[in-house]
Amino acid sequence: MWEFIVQPWPWWFSGLSISATMFALILFGRSFGFSSNLRTLCAIASQRSRSFFDFDWKKEIWNLIFLVGAILGGFLAHTYLSDGFAVALSPATVNDLAALGFGEPSTSASGVQPDELFSWEQALTLKGFLILAVAGFLVGFGTRYAGGCTSGHAISGLSDLQLPSLIAVVGFFTGGLIMTHLLYPLIF
Repeated sequence: MWEFIVQPWPWWFSGLSISATMFALILFGRSFGFSSNLRTLCAIASQRSRSFFDFDWKKEIWNLIFLVGAILGGFLAHTYLSDGFAVALSPATVNDLAALGFGEPSTSASGVQPDELFSWEQALTLKGFLILAVAGFLVGFGTRYAGGCTSGHAISGLSDLQLPSLIAVVGFFTGGLIMTHLLYPLIF
């Protein structure tokens, strides 16, 4: 049984799991999204002093439990189900990263992110701090402006056939392409 759990599962299993979850959420009148947890946490902490946080957060406690489960599941998967090696990147991706000045990724599980961007040494430089601060602001602003995050729009919103979610997802992909092909080469 353990060998079955730790082996790579087929790609379609994730699709079936997401579909079953979305069907259940639609059936019970719920919507999914991780960024809504931030609003719920702020509503709990703010004592409803702002109108944006003036809602019954107890109805959203299930989403906080989902968030905790996702964090705990990631920890358990990394600790007990990982073979200690990073996900293998395609040679084309490694070449593209090398062209931008990123070194060869390590094969350890902790070496998935490039050190040139995600190490403490880089984060404590002015350029690294500005990149993280601007990226964090843009993600936070974009999530609030779009009325949800990528998971909320791409999974829940599209499952509900919501036009604003389709527009947001097209915007996410367009922004990703612009960042990858235009801004990354300028920044790095």
